[in-house]
Amino acid sequence: MPSNRSSGLDFSDGKGSALEQHPDIPSNYAGGTQPTHLQRNKTERRRLQGLQRTLTTTSVTSAPPKPTTLRQRFDLWMINEGGRQLFFGVWIFLHLLVAVFGFIHYQMKDNSVTARQNFGITFPIARTAALVLHVDVIFILLPVCRNFISLLRRTALNNIIPFDKNITFHKATAWSIVFFTVVHILAHMVNFAKLAILDPDAKTTGQRVAAFFAANFLTGPGATGWIMTAALGIMVFFAIEKRRRAHFEWFWYSHHLFIVFFICWQLHGMFCMIKPDRPPYCSFDTIGVFWRYWLVGGVIWIWERILREIRSRHITYISKVIQHPSNVMELQIKKEKTTTRAGQYIFLSCPEVSYFQWHPFTLTSAPEEDYISVHIRVVGDFTKALAKAVGCDFESKEKGKGGDAASGGKVVGTVANPPLNRTLPRVMVDGPFGSASEDFFKYETVLLVGAGIGVTPFASILKTIWYRMNNFKSSKATRLSKVYFTWVIRDFGTAEWFHSLLHAIEEQDTQNRIEINIYLTAKIKEDDMNNIIVQDVGAEKDAITSLRAPTHFGRPNWDRVFGSLVEKHPETDVGVFFCGPAALSKTLHQMSNRYSQPKGTRFFFGKENF
Repeated sequence: MPSNRSSGLDFSDGKGSALEQHPDIPSNYAGGTQPTHLQRNKTERRRLQGLQRTLTTTSVTSAPPKPTTLRQRFDLWMINEGGRQLFFGVWIFLHLLVAVFGFIHYQMKDNSVTARQNFGITFPIARTAALVLHVDVIFILLPVCRNFISLLRRTALNNIIPFDKNITFHKATAWSIVFFTVVHILAHMVNFAKLAILDPDAKTTGQRVAAFFAANFLTGPGATGWIMTAALGIMVFFAIEKRRRAHFEWFWYSHHLFIVFFICWQLHGMFCMIKPDRPPYCSFDTIGVFWRYWLVGGVIWIWERILREIRSRHITYISKVIQHPSNVMELQIKKEKTTTRAGQYIFLSCPEVSYFQWHPFTLTSAPEEDYISVHIRVVGDFTKALAKAVGCDFESKEKGKGGDAASGGKVVGTVANPPLNRTLPRVMVDGPFGSASEDFFKYETVLLVGAGIGVTPFASILKTIWYRMNNFKSSKATRLSKVYFTWVIRDFGTAEWFHSLLHAIEEQDTQNRIEINIYLTAKIKEDDMNNIIVQDVGAEKDAITSLRAPTHFGRPNWDRVFGSLVEKHPETDVGVFFCGPAALSKTLHQMSNRYSQPKGTRFFFGKENF
């Protein structure tokens, strides 16, 4: 080879540019020579996206200077943390306020003198815990009223209340109920013991023990209390994250014990076991006050359930079933009276599998399309049964029998040509509901990060962005000027159904408004790596993805990504949206806080929660 002609794998381009200036290549190799398998070929370097071309070793890669004044710190804190933490702070303060004033009230109430004399300090403790529990009843149902929350998300309250943390708020309220239930039970156990000692008919120790158990299980308050405790314990046991993911059906059915829990709660205080000193004594209006606290959340929840039943009776049918590789099936559904927005999700039920089970799935169709679609990874009992019901066969690995389909997917059935020559099963759809990703249109620049099958929310978003940028079907114009899409996958077969969308976007995005970066984290065999290198040399498209954007091996360098965004988009509000595992979510959240500047580039982080 002539000395003045560079190799296809030579990074220098024959112009004397230093190899170590490339952002993907560290410069601390012995002898100053980098291994050739890490050197990008010239054609591939021309395909590098904007974020990968900036911030070389000659650029500044450190985080922005930290704010020094109290006002600057407050402004930075308010970007991602302030609203959420202030809301939860107010919620905790409300609990403390109710507990303190409730305890003072029951300690000084003039018609409870006898009760305080008989039971001591445990009487106001038990009553105070019950009062806090009644306050929790106000909030426990509101976070799961998804239609109500979706409406509020479109108001100014969305800037104050963290509606995206609705499930977190539901869990926090549930754990508050658990804590104050334990306090209430322990205080009443002491009260029951003192009541047994004061029983004039209990002369011996055995009789007092019998009186104690009789108060627990043979009285109205005792019996209803233990039924409530059992129902609460079962709900909490199956709602633990690990068990919920492993056995969602058990969680779903056991969680409906809340109906038993609420009914017993209403009855619990109406028996008047501990009477006040003077009339009025016990009645539904003075002791059974649970319904007053439950009323607002309960009525909204009942309205939601009625709305679900009405929606489930709309004309809905599966128009197409596509079986994709890596155990992913696509359902294209047509439903009357349905208006969607990009980034939303639906609850899906199939009566043929289970009439009572409703499971959340992210929409992968854009509002501009005449159908709604979901991509479902077949991993659990419900998804396996649903896949079988619509005619998918992921178990067979024989060629031509459905186990593995081409990257574009295999059409299993349509309305005109259903699978196995039988009618496709009926499905019921509830929603769509709003999510964090729905707010992408508020920003001029967005960073979309998906991990594995967590890429599903961004299918809808990327589609609608493409439609709006190209004014397809008179789509609404968008203020978005730049979209950075980052996909982190272990192996490229994880979501092959997504490839066709990326290809279409890349081909039509003539103005380079959408930048695609794919990171492959799995260890690649040496033979495969050599094959990739040989095919990639001189190629205009990536050997793995067939996209112009090259595939990056390993995990993203988030410092470089966020630093590049600060450099390329100064004084810009950037929306960072993520769907995937908690560990990566924490990293992106920290990076958003680290690189945000109150009067510079601000990163607003949002994560999908179902």
